[in-house]
Amino acid sequence: MPMATAPSPSETVTNRVRLVGPYGWEPLLVSAAIFFAMGFVTWLNGPLISFVRVAFSLDDVSAFFIPLVFYVSYLVFSIPASLVARRLGLKTGLAASILLSALGVATFGQFITWRIYGGALAGLLLLGAGLSLMQVVINPLVSLLGPPTHAAKRIAIMGISNKFAGMLAPVALAVLVMRDIGTVAQRAQAADPATREAILNGFVQAIYWPYLGMAALLVGLAALVWMSPLPQIEAPPLPSLSGQMRERLLKPHLVFGVFVLFLYVGVEVMAADAIGTYGRGFGLPLDQTKFFTSLTLAAMLAGYVAGFIIVPRFVSQERYMAFSCLAGMCLTVFAFLAHGYVSVLFVALLGFANAMIMPTIFPIAIRGAGRATSLASALLIMAYSGGAIIPQFYVLLKPYVGFQAMFALLVLPSYAAIFLYARLYGRIGLDKK
Repeated sequence: MPMATAPSPSETVTNRVRLVGPYGWEPLLVSAAIFFAMGFVTWLNGPLISFVRVAFSLDDVSAFFIPLVFYVSYLVFSIPASLVARRLGLKTGLAASILLSALGVATFGQFITWRIYGGALAGLLLLGAGLSLMQVVINPLVSLLGPPTHAAKRIAIMGISNKFAGMLAPVALAVLVMRDIGTVAQRAQAADPATREAILNGFVQAIYWPYLGMAALLVGLAALVWMSPLPQIEAPPLPSLSGQMRERLLKPHLVFGVFVLFLYVGVEVMAADAIGTYGRGFGLPLDQTKFFTSLTLAAMLAGYVAGFIIVPRFVSQERYMAFSCLAGMCLTVFAFLAHGYVSVLFVALLGFANAMIMPTIFPIAIRGAGRATSLASALLIMAYSGGAIIPQFYVLLKPYVGFQAMFALLVLPSYAAIFLYARLYGRIGLDKK
């Protein structure tokens, strides 16, 4: 396997003040395009919950199989993805992950038009497998595209690209596929069974070409990656679980880090994907709730930009995460006390509070992991499955305690646990001389 050559000492000195290294700007721009694609396909889940609820006449629990299947794929595929990345190398593994994601998107769109819900969920599982491999590959690759002193800025650019795509995706789906969803739902509910089937069969056809087009764009992106000057770097191996490795993996800041990241992703999905269902609890129309995910992602994008400016110039990332948790708790209380659009707005503003939490948990959790870093990273990616589990608790229990109360009961303790993590472990490994 061809290997990327390390920059010479003179190149390192020259590039230390630059954002990019000897590979130039093109690999960074290709990486930003990949993060845009990841954000676009990920944040379609929110409006898709409303779409499948109407298209398949589902209850909330069944409709929330969308985030359940999508995020549980991170639990199932993260370790296998790390093994695949090790075998293929980062560049080839990245191209393969995009092709697998394209297959998942095409499969989902095809089975939706056939109105076979199980097949559509299988497509989401394939998409999640592709994204798991993509996550394992792209993060270390971006870190290696320039001087390590500027890695955080490069990752911030990737995050902004990802969240910008997430803001656009629900709007695009709402306009291209779901523009008449409120009328369709009313007509289907009032129709006899045969007429209802005809109405819904016509409704789902709108998703076919957008999803086929999205799959084709992903195939094109895979080809771009393959032909691009991205370095073909060998992925670090997963270490064997020797006694020393187990000791590193059982360090409290890593174990607790996996737990709080599980909670955080659940909170992020609650604020972004479940916000439409939350708004429906107030009786708000489908033609409006289909856009609510974009509100959360716009707030998250603003929070990412604010964090990029503030951290670490004015406040450390660990302290900023603690402030973010406090802000999240306050906004959750305000959402519980408010009603209607005002309450929905407070939920959307959780995106601002959430923006810098994940980028801070990751580096804290893997501090001191040494040769176990690759395995620790895979465990953290597995924790994304919180986005599958916590929303399921929400839809299962909200009929018994109320949708606002259940939202607060899940989100408030999660923020409290993340705040405690920031206080206990935020400075770990930094204060030692």
